[in-house]
Amino acid sequence: MIWKSIFRPGSIYRKGYRDTSRDRALAAMNNVLYHLHPVKVKRHGLKLTYTYCLGGLSFFLFILLTITGIFLMFFYTPAAGAGTELAYLNMRELSASVTFGNLVRNMHRWGAHAMVFTVFLHMARVFYHGAYKPPREFNWVVGVILLLLTLLLSFTGYLLPWDQLALWAVTVGTNMMGYTPVFGDQVQFVLLGGVSIGPATLLRWYVLHVLFIPFVTVVFLAVHFWRIRKDGGISGPL
Repeated sequence: MIWKSIFRPGSIYRKGYRDTSRDRALAAMNNVLYHLHPVKVKRHGLKLTYTYCLGGLSFFLFILLTITGIFLMFFYTPAAGAGTELAYLNMRELSASVTFGNLVRNMHRWGAHAMVFTVFLHMARVFYHGAYKPPREFNWVVGVILLLLTLLLSFTGYLLPWDQLALWAVTVGTNMMGYTPVFGDQVQFVLLGGVSIGPATLLRWYVLHVLFIPFVTVVFLAVHFWRIRKDGGISGPL
């Protein structure tokens, strides 16, 4: 009984295993590691083309942004206000005094722009190939959510340098959100942390940028990769 509880139906270590399609499918579905992969992969999914790398490149840039972002967090304090403009001063010191600070900051900034670009191209490739059609319509919705999260990550990071460009960009953005029907004023108040831009605004957007939105993004990325595997691997013409 212990042996059967460890090695589920379809395992090569279980008596009666035959190298058939059914047993191979059981091995994939009843194994903790194998169940992440599809039972069968279409032939076109094994071909490597320049457009199929866009999803992997987007994920690579997300990892790069995570690593460089952690580095920047060591030298950044989300504090602002009269006499405590630490956020802006930290950005200047990072570029001038920290070893490789300016390099890492530019990698983070340009990596964010590149990720928005690659995610958009990835969505365009999926759309023009018709890969949003059944049975992949659920994963298409997940991909749209990931695109919105990517844009939110880029926009929330825009305020963190706390310079004039960032302040005016957030002013325009929060004013646009204030025109949301029914609860626009409440959304604007929550994002600003008050009735106008201040120290609370910087702190709230910092938490959104480094904690809340990345956490939600990782969850949807896991679902996205899981559905790609379960839907037959990399999509192509249906």
